[in-house]
Parts: sequence; C-alpha cells; structure tokens
Amino acid sequence: MATLEQKTTINMRFIIIGLLAFFAMILLVDLQPGKPEVTYTAAIALLMAFWWVTEALPIGITSFLPIILFPMLGILDGKAISNAYINYVIFLFIGGFVMALAMEKWNLHKRIALKVLSIVGGSPFMILLGFMLSSAFLSMWMSNTATAMMMLPIAFSVTAALEEVHGEAKISSFAAGLLLSIAHACSIGGIATLVGTPPNLSFLRIFEIIFPGAPEISFGQWITFAFPITVMIFIFSLFLLYYMYRPSEKIEHLDSSFFKKRYKEMGKVSPEQKRVFVLFILLAVLWVFRSKLDLGVITLPGWSSIFKNPKFINDGTVAIFVTLLLFIVPSTKKKEALVGWKIMLKLPWHIVFLFGGGFALAKGFIDSGLSTYVGSLLSGAGSLSPTVLVATLTGMMSLLTEFTSNTATTEMMLPIISGLALEIKINPLLIMIPITLAASMAFMFPIATPPNAIVFGTGKLKMTQMIKTGFFINLFSILIITLMTMTWGTIIFDIDPSVFPEWAKEALQGSSH
Repeated sequence: MATLEQKTTINMRFIIIGLLAFFAMILLVDLQPGKPEVTYTAAIALLMAFWWVTEALPIGITSFLPIILFPMLGILDGKAISNAYINYVIFLFIGGFVMALAMEKWNLHKRIALKVLSIVGGSPFMILLGFMLSSAFLSMWMSNTATAMMMLPIAFSVTAALEEVHGEAKISSFAAGLLLSIAHACSIGGIATLVGTPPNLSFLRIFEIIFPGAPEISFGQWITFAFPITVMIFIFSLFLLYYMYRPSEKIEHLDSSFFKKRYKEMGKVSPEQKRVFVLFILLAVLWVFRSKLDLGVITLPGWSSIFKNPKFINDGTVAIFVTLLLFIVPSTKKKEALVGWKIMLKLPWHIVFLFGGGFALAKGFIDSGLSTYVGSLLSGAGSLSPTVLVATLTGMMSLLTEFTSNTATTEMMLPIISGLALEIKINPLLIMIPITLAASMAFMFPIATPPNAIVFGTGKLKMTQMIKTGFFINLFSILIITLMTMTWGTIIFDIDPSVFPEWAKEALQGSSH
C-alpha cells in the first residue's frame, strides 16, 4: 500500500496533468468559432471528469470547480451557478439517507434481512433468494453500499455454518455465488426507486434543468416503470447465480432454525424499531402516491390534489417532512428522539456536492451551447431506428460505467445525450431514462460499484468469477431496459417515439439563442 507521501505525489501528478489538459484546450482549441464559451465549458468538463475518475482531489471538492471557473470564464454568473447546488433533489437525497441511517441506528435493516432469511432460508436456492431479496429490498430505500456492508457478516455466518457441516471444498463455489448475489442484488434493487441509487436523482434534476417545461417525473411514476425491470433482472440473476455456483454435490438443507436463532438473538422488536418502521412505510406510501399515477388501464389520483397547489409539493417536501418526524417522535430514552443531530454528521456530503457539481455542469452545458454542439456531432445517430438507438446508447453506458463512477458518469453523459435528442428531434426521455438505468447496471468489475468492491474485498472471489456472471447479467439488463423503455416506458411517461414534444422544442429554441 502506498504511503501518504506517495499518494500525495500521485494525486499531485493527476492534478497537474488535468490542469495542463485544461489550459491546452482553452488556448489551442476553438470548437465553435465566435462562441468561446463552448470550448471553455468543454475544458471544465474535461478537467472535472479527469479529476473525478482519478480522484486527484476528493470528488466533493472537484465538484466545486464550476463555482470558480464558470464566472471567471464568463460562462455563467456566480449567483446562477451557486443556485444549482441546492434544490429539491438534494433534499430528497438527504431525507432518504436520514431514514436509512435511522434504520441502521436501531438495527431495523438487520432485523428485516434476518426475518426474510428465516422465512425463505433452507436449501441453497432459497438461501440465495433470501439474500438477494433482502439486499434488493433494502437497496431500494437506503445506500446500496451500506446494505452490502450489513449483509456481509450475515453471509459469512451462513457459509461458516455450511462449512462446518459439509467442509470448505463443497461450499467454496456456493460461498462465491452468495457474495456475488449480495453485490448484484444491491445494484438491481437500487434502480427501482428514485432514491435507491444516485444516478436516478441526477437524472431527475438534470432533466428538469435542461427541460424546464417538461412534465414532472414523480416517485410513483418511476417505481411503476422501473420496478418490473428490477423484478426481471432479479429473477434472471438469481437463476444464473444458482446455476453457476450451486454446490457441486447435493448438500443437506441448512436448518431454517439457523436464521430464526439469529433473529431471536436480536431480542424483541423494540419500540424504536416499530416507530422507525411505521415512518419508513409512511415515507414510501407518501412518495408513491403523491401525484397522479397513470397506468394506462387505470389512473390513481394523488393525495397532493387535496391541497390548493398540488404542484408546490414535491418528493423533496415529503422526504423532509418524514425526516422532521424522525427528529420529533420520541424514543424510549428520556428526552431523546428517534434521531438526533449527530446522525447528520454521517451524511455522505461528498455525494451531495457531487450532485451539485453535476447539476452545475449540466446548466453550463445548456447555457454555453455545448450540449447542442455535441449533439450535432452525434447527429448521424438520427438514421438509427429508436429501438436500435436506445439499445446502442444503453450498451455504451453499461460498458462505460464499468470503469468509472456511476454518478459522475451519469452527470457527464446526460447533458450530452439531451443534446443528441434535440439534434435528432427525438423525445429526450426515450434515451435519457435507459442511460440512467444502465449507469447502475455494472456487474463485471470490482471498481464498477461500491457493492462489487466490498464483496471482492473479502478475498473470497476471483476476478474471473465476477466478470463471467457480470457479463451475462449486463447483456440481459441492456436487453430488458431497451424493451421495457420502448413498451412500458412509453405508456408510463407518455412517450411517442415518432413525436418531438413541445417542451423539447422550447428547450431547443432556448439553447439556440
């Protein structure tokens, strides 16, 4: 492992390389004569992308570059760009994360996982199903990194129990499959909700910045569209992992009392766990049913319609309302609520700032005209059919995100993809939504997602095992995302692939001025 001094030197090298590339582009390149801001924005994007990927500086600090460089280079004024860093999506993320930390504080997440396993546990297949169900469900609502970390010790206790009875040789392959099931299910579950994975929230805000006249995308709409995708990829992954990693010889079922015993060791359900669980259910219900849900066959009215101005209430409002309740509802400890201010210190502020940097960059892309310029370079894609275009872009994003940060890549790609949509006059949602989902579908390499890195870090997995299963799940994900976007997605988000919507025309006219 590199010493701190060596690490500083390496980082310094990346800082200098990034700055040299930045100044070289500003001084030597002119992307669009007469519009220097296009080149300047591209140079800032290049510098941010390079520092994000290499982590030359902490990613949260790199995300502040637009606040300095956009005003200095005359792209946007400091006031406008600073406003990009705080918005309802940030509050949606904060509210969701505080709920996840509350579940963690009172050990509710572990209780949910062990309860699921005590119900389904037994045979190797059912154990895999139990781990994947727990990981996917928890990742829909809380950080997939935290979920993977929490599920690991439970997995180790299961494999240790199996090894005691059957020996390590018989179990080693199944143990690898169990670890992979946790990593994969965390990513698969995360795409089902807007708060499940950061790229989804990035899409929500960037879409709103670029297309202010577009209809709102609600939590309920998203889960109605994405949950079936999660289910299909989940089922495929479950059977693939079982087929590839089932024990070489038939083994006896692990007695279901194994999980029940561990569940009992947690003691009775505490009043705090009950209260947090009630608030968790309240949060989910308020999010899903806030605005009207049009399912094609049936339309469900949203609860926000009981207020004078339903559009004033968004998913961020709901998240902060339930967060406030977590700070008000008392625990059994004297004068103490379910959560206190200390929990806010655990929030991943680097991700909050990463969101802000991405939103600021998206604003710069639009206002400078860079997204239109890049879109014109990609205009050849207009000759492809919508289905082929969606499949190509989804595959490209899935490959790209194997090697880079999911969130940073999403925030770099979405403004470019929106520019392409405007150039070839296609509904932007048709290509922005699958790109967002594909950002989380990275299963092949340890560096692709934090859950992959966590399970690989146990030292019980070979790189070839991860690549082999990941490759097939990647391919299946690309296929399902493409098919579902072109069918179910067009119903849920009211997309006609042959029609260029009015709200997109408005954005095109705005970017051409």
